[in-house]
Amino acid sequence: MKKYFIKHPRVLVLTSTFPRWENDAEPAFVFELCRRLTSTFDITVLCPRTPDSKKREFMGGLRVIRFPYFFQRWEKLAMHGGGILNKLKSNPVYYLLVPLFLMGQLWSLIRLLRKERFDLIHAHWLIPQGLIAVLGLMLSRRRIPLLCTSHGGDIFALRGVLLERIKRWIMDKSQAFTVVSHAMKNKVIEIGVAPDRVQVISMGVDLKNLFTPDHQLTRSMRELLFVGRLVQGKGIELLFEAMTRIIDKKPDIRLLLAGAGPLEGELRTWAKENKISDHVNFLGMVKQSLLPDLYRRAALAVFPFVVTKSGVQEGFGLVVVEAMGCECPVVAGDLPAIHDSITHGETGLLVSSGNPEALAETILRALNDQDLCCRMASEARRRVVERFDWEVIAEKYAGVYKQFIGQENIS
Repeated sequence: MKKYFIKHPRVLVLTSTFPRWENDAEPAFVFELCRRLTSTFDITVLCPRTPDSKKREFMGGLRVIRFPYFFQRWEKLAMHGGGILNKLKSNPVYYLLVPLFLMGQLWSLIRLLRKERFDLIHAHWLIPQGLIAVLGLMLSRRRIPLLCTSHGGDIFALRGVLLERIKRWIMDKSQAFTVVSHAMKNKVIEIGVAPDRVQVISMGVDLKNLFTPDHQLTRSMRELLFVGRLVQGKGIELLFEAMTRIIDKKPDIRLLLAGAGPLEGELRTWAKENKISDHVNFLGMVKQSLLPDLYRRAALAVFPFVVTKSGVQEGFGLVVVEAMGCECPVVAGDLPAIHDSITHGETGLLVSSGNPEALAETILRALNDQDLCCRMASEARRRVVERFDWEVIAEKYAGVYKQFIGQENIS
């Protein structure tokens, strides 16, 4: 009897953010999206090599190829610590690695395209991956549909006439373009892209197995939680200023910081100089598998997002959805992208961005009104499960893949 094998369409994913190994603390949203599409698509990921990572491996059903761009021990441009843009701000020496990084990914892409057949390319971030994809397709003379996804920094932060033209050129060369929030769609339309060419599909969160509530646990009313990279756009300096006011009213309050980044040294110094060190606990990078316990225990999750002087701002805020999945009440800076997940007074509390006094007052209000917090947290979980669970998001991306591969009947 003959055996028939179903051949899945082949997708090549380009990214600069990807786990270095399984259970890494590095942001894993690109990995999670790819992993959840492997039942329908054969996915290869091209991402940068880092110290101690393997050059090639299979991870979660994905073939992972990590391109070299310097001596491996110094390949830290895309590692944790705030992403490429914040790496460049933290140490100008990293600028020397940028052309090597771009050439390394471009050369690896061209070699892959010449050796293998792919049905679709999915580039995460317009710059650099979208740019690399367009150039790679041109230089290798391959005609493959290109899907680009912007996560925020490449749209909001990379400004200037030349960069705007490059972004518009990449979008024009892409067969499909997605952004992770409606605020980002509005920004892209301002650049000149037709509204019907832009789809809003966020990244997802595992809200059914990992980020779930535990009603047997009692929340600590003396514990605030921040999760995220320690970079300017997250507003941590603002939260530290607010803490000086909160401590006056709640002397036993503590703030847990789950994350790492270039601001850590400054934050530690500021906390010491302003005598709040005993109220702040730096946890460093925390694995995804351990985050739910932090969310389940905290009285509030606080994300005081701000817009930086260079225009950097939050593109969506996955951490907000993670907290909501665990029924942790949320207080967040009022930026347009956050409206996709928070309705003020219904699923969380929004605070005027950049105002430490208002932030302190809102946190104190929430700590003193547990009935309000419980109502908001319960409604927040109900809404995010419906809209942002990985099953929902993966199905949307699978639909986009099928549409542009031209195989809508792929099963």
